[in-house]
Amino acid sequence: MLAVSKSGYYHWLKSGPSTLWKDNQKLSSLIKDIFEDSHQSYGAPRIKAELKALGFKVSKPRVARIMKANYLYAKRKRKFRTTTDSNHKYPTAPNLLNQCFSVARANQVWVSDITYVETNQGWSYLTVIIDLFNRKVIGWALSDTLNTKDTIIKAWQMAITNTTLTQPLIFHSDQGIQYAYQRFTNLLKSYNGLVKQSMSRKGNCWDNAVAESFFKSLKVEWVYWHKYKLRSQAELSIFQWIETWYNNRRRHSYLGNRTIKEFEIEMYNQKLAA
Repeated sequence: MLAVSKSGYYHWLKSGPSTLWKDNQKLSSLIKDIFEDSHQSYGAPRIKAELKALGFKVSKPRVARIMKANYLYAKRKRKFRTTTDSNHKYPTAPNLLNQCFSVARANQVWVSDITYVETNQGWSYLTVIIDLFNRKVIGWALSDTLNTKDTIIKAWQMAITNTTLTQPLIFHSDQGIQYAYQRFTNLLKSYNGLVKQSMSRKGNCWDNAVAESFFKSLKVEWVYWHKYKLRSQAELSIFQWIETWYNNRRRHSYLGNRTIKEFEIEMYNQKLAA
């Protein structure tokens, strides 16, 4: 038997739940909502940051305890299939980036890669271009083929549409044939030396780690949880994840668990104050 007096028991009944219990219940509800809104991808650090943005100051250990108590576990990354073919005879560019993934301004370094997306109609191929400064996807294309014009050229056209290049840009990728093909290298050369091409060492995924990490996040947080009958369904789904979630609302550990929008606003305010 528990050593609880009769009077103590009735006092507990009258007093009701403790303030801490009420706070934990409120936090549990908020944490569950944030977790589901993140497509079950957020762990304690990002949920803590989201709570702070909502006006709740909560420690990471407390968030972790509440998540554990509610069986909320973030999706884990796993290996995925590589796509680009580097077994070709086209000239390759030197590795100018050399794993220097932190840059001082927008449009200083763009990185790119290609991956598979499975549908019932066959494979689709996703090409992305990411600005290293804020980790934003500034250009992407989903294609039925691995032809240069359907992959990187289409993604480049999206990236350049809303960008005016006025300072030197390094464009980095692996040694895939799409990036080495003359039609694309000539496109980069048409900027009269403003764009310099850079390529990873052959077979070294770490040289393009940011693009690789992006694809892992996309696959684990989104693609692996969907079954696409049509290529058009895959394209709409990926648009939703990139444009409405990743580029706007997702919190990025590299940005101090800020969203890209929050980071851009902070950089703009710093520029005004300088």
